[in-house]
Amino acid sequence: MGYARRGVATLWGALERARDSRGATRDPDAGPVREFASRARKRGIEASVTALDRSLAASDAGNYRIPPAGLVYPRSAEDVAEALDLARELDIPVNSRGAATSCAGNAIGPGVLIDYARYMNQIIDIDPDTRTATVEPGVIQADLQAAAAPHQLRFGPDPSTSNRCTIGGMIGNNACGPRATAYGKTADNVVELWAIDGVGRRLHAGQGREGLAQVPGLAHLVDTNLALIRQTFGTFDRQVSGYSFEHLTPEGGANLAGFLVGSESTLATVTRARVRLVPVPAAPVLVVLGYRDMIEAADDVPALLRHHPIAIEGLDAQLVDVVRAHRGPGAVPELPDGQGWLMIEVGGEDLPSVDQALDAARRLVADASTDAARIYPPGSQAAALWRIRADGAGLGGRTPVRADGAGNDQAWPGWEDAAVPPEHLGKYLRDFQEVLDAHDIHGLIYGHFGAGCVHVRLDMPLDSAAGVGRSRAFLEAAADTVARYGGSLSGEHGDGRARSELLARMYSPAAVRLMAQAKALFDPDNLMNPGVITGPAEGGVDPLDAHLRRPDAREVSAEGGYPFADDGGSFTKAVHRCTGVSKCRADARGAGQFMCPTYLATGAEEDSTRGRARILQEAMNGSLIGGLDAPEVRVLLDRCMACKACSADCPTGVDMAAWRSELLYRRYRGKLRPRTHYVLGWLPTWLRLAQRIPGAARLGNRALAISSVRRLAFAMGGLNTDREMPPMQTMSFSRWAAESGIKEIRGCDPREVDNRHAQAPTRGPVVVWADSFSEGLDGSGARAIIELLRDLGFDVFVAPADACCGLTWITTGQLDRARKHLGRLLTRLGPWAVNGIPIIGVEPSCTAVLRDDLLRLIPDDPRAAAVAQMSRTLAEFLTESDCIAELPRLDGLDVVAQPHCHHYSVMGWETDRDLLTQLGANVHEISGCCGLAGNYGMEPQHRYISSAVAQATMLPVLRDHPEATVLADGFSCRTQIAYMGERRAYHLASLLRKHARTAAI
Repeated sequence: MGYARRGVATLWGALERARDSRGATRDPDAGPVREFASRARKRGIEASVTALDRSLAASDAGNYRIPPAGLVYPRSAEDVAEALDLARELDIPVNSRGAATSCAGNAIGPGVLIDYARYMNQIIDIDPDTRTATVEPGVIQADLQAAAAPHQLRFGPDPSTSNRCTIGGMIGNNACGPRATAYGKTADNVVELWAIDGVGRRLHAGQGREGLAQVPGLAHLVDTNLALIRQTFGTFDRQVSGYSFEHLTPEGGANLAGFLVGSESTLATVTRARVRLVPVPAAPVLVVLGYRDMIEAADDVPALLRHHPIAIEGLDAQLVDVVRAHRGPGAVPELPDGQGWLMIEVGGEDLPSVDQALDAARRLVADASTDAARIYPPGSQAAALWRIRADGAGLGGRTPVRADGAGNDQAWPGWEDAAVPPEHLGKYLRDFQEVLDAHDIHGLIYGHFGAGCVHVRLDMPLDSAAGVGRSRAFLEAAADTVARYGGSLSGEHGDGRARSELLARMYSPAAVRLMAQAKALFDPDNLMNPGVITGPAEGGVDPLDAHLRRPDAREVSAEGGYPFADDGGSFTKAVHRCTGVSKCRADARGAGQFMCPTYLATGAEEDSTRGRARILQEAMNGSLIGGLDAPEVRVLLDRCMACKACSADCPTGVDMAAWRSELLYRRYRGKLRPRTHYVLGWLPTWLRLAQRIPGAARLGNRALAISSVRRLAFAMGGLNTDREMPPMQTMSFSRWAAESGIKEIRGCDPREVDNRHAQAPTRGPVVVWADSFSEGLDGSGARAIIELLRDLGFDVFVAPADACCGLTWITTGQLDRARKHLGRLLTRLGPWAVNGIPIIGVEPSCTAVLRDDLLRLIPDDPRAAAVAQMSRTLAEFLTESDCIAELPRLDGLDVVAQPHCHHYSVMGWETDRDLLTQLGANVHEISGCCGLAGNYGMEPQHRYISSAVAQATMLPVLRDHPEATVLADGFSCRTQIAYMGERRAYHLASLLRKHARTAAI
């Protein structure tokens, strides 16, 4: 999201938060922070002490949980200065955060958190002549890249979280990313910093001795310890742990800005930065080399570095297997043989053309110690491989990390980014593997091998006291191993609470004392991110096993709702799958992902998937939010669209739609429900009833066509009175099918049908399963599917009208009733599926139930697996049946396609896209939710967010292509497009039938 538009979304988010936070619980023991917040507001500074906001900020992307006593959302450096003055006056600790993507507990703290992302997110200046940019700390790194791109420039460091992390956070941790091999760390790319230290001094940090004079005693401290500094600090490029004293030496340019980078807000709070920009590589080429394992790959790194590549990344086979299992085999381009790979990007200013980059890539391959190699020119395959690498932190945490699948299936950060000089990388990995084996801990290894920086997510047993003790012993041994190779505990993520205690194992006592002395000069009262890196005296850091989030979580087991089989029946374990990688905070527009539509619309943390997971984690902890029925959890339930996008896009395996259904089930079991749960949750029942009563549908349509009647009826049903009701069909789909001579599967023996067609000249039997929406509201798609399949030579059967999947009951948490409907559906469809007869769904959301929810809600019935296996979308069936050549051509047709969220998330929309492209259509795919999302957009409290979601992704594409044909298989999508876009949208079958008739004419 662009920074200007983000400000508009943030304003809307603030208005929504003001409404939702009324009645939210507050911490009665906030004490001085309540006084702080009151006085800050009187000075015009936005501050919050609500349990909701504090819960959202209690964790970052690490393993730790420290709820802040309050938060500040400054709009300017003056706001920051006043907030810091108040904090010192009231003796309150402070820390700052951007997107909170830190992996080591760096961006949390017990006092006041200064949140820069909400308002201080402006790009102040781009200067292409000096190749610099001046930014506020809350600027998203991807926004800076977009602003610099017209000048063919970019910010060099590029962590995998670049589409949501902030420049301030990168400065705090000294972030790097893959291409830091060529461009250096953040410290190497910061020109100037404007900051405020622990005594309120306004620092203008750059190079030169005069900058050191701003902190009395700092120059003397450096001068008297030059020998220690030169021997200890900056010994190799990725030595990020501790303070970077090497920047303060004469040969380091007495660079105060470089020294402050990576200090994790323990010395000063940054309010503005001027950063260096580098040219964008014109034609980068990707080389992938295959090895027997990651250790063998690491051994080859020093020789490959002589070719000066932009990046050298390590990729483990287990990580690739996770992607294949989660997203399908086609998600991974063909790789050279191996169990470990190096991904090497070649290009840069000296290689301005693809041909030059390809020549350089071939020379690099010739020097590699493996014959398993592939070269990928710029394009989709290279981009897909880089996406796998970018999602490594999340993918590494979502799967059983042991080869046999045994043991703990949740992997954690904690030893996230240790680094050694690249020439020692192979030997270090051998020893590190021995440490893992000795402590019975397993992990997926990947990372920035060109810089000697290793990422790994570990199955440390953090859910028990004994497991925490074993994890501590492992971390201490791992730290000793890194120190033995002259390495750094952190290579880019900072020390935080995960590694500060271990610094004494990496540095000498004299070096540890030096860091404490520097801390005392900048922050003598130890109020700036206390407990991290060092204190004003030697020691004074948080133990690495203090403040852990997982051990304090109350165990909540499945209670008849979703079984959470992948998490051993533990709802708690499921909720803690979210480790905070925050891909849900990324701007989805044009990025090929749908998660998270509410966050995209409002910019509010509580509307992100991560925010909702954090609220649930706090509810299970029980100290800040009063359990799963607390007001904050009710906000979470109400605002989630149940779009299921996170189930596909979140690399950690979060499925918020399932969690929402489980929570609604728990909350309303045996109790009176909201009116919409009966009106919309039972909609299939009402539609069938209307079809059974002669004339009821026609009479209902006439009544609801009268505006005053419709508004009254909607108000009584708890619906948004501004919406319109799609007319009910006066002839149900099943009646149409019967009158058209289509056989219903009830009463037919699928074995006889299958045997008969084994010898018949037709293409065989197929079942068209029309959902309740097709049955009672819009049967055009179902009718078109039947006509299309009959023309193609298939013997078509239809499922009876009572074969309902229970979708509306699932989304409203009426899971017992949903199981009853699914049981009846299995009785109808199960025998046909068991006999291998395809079942084609009309409505994507209902088809998704058969492929996903059915298996989870009725896991022990073998018919469920058969139905899931034989269920197809129309595009899948046509592709698998080799019918494409017989379909009507769509040459030159512009198609704006709105994939249904559940279609995208469960089945994937790639088959539909490929089918349309093969038929000659020009496809303009909308990447995001339509905003209606079943009953969500029909409820009055959601009218604004529903509209904002549509405005964010769908409507701009419709406006850009006013003459295009609109495709939307989802009934809710077609309804929203008609209501907001004032366009007619077609089901895929209807589109194909329309052009078949045109071709016939």
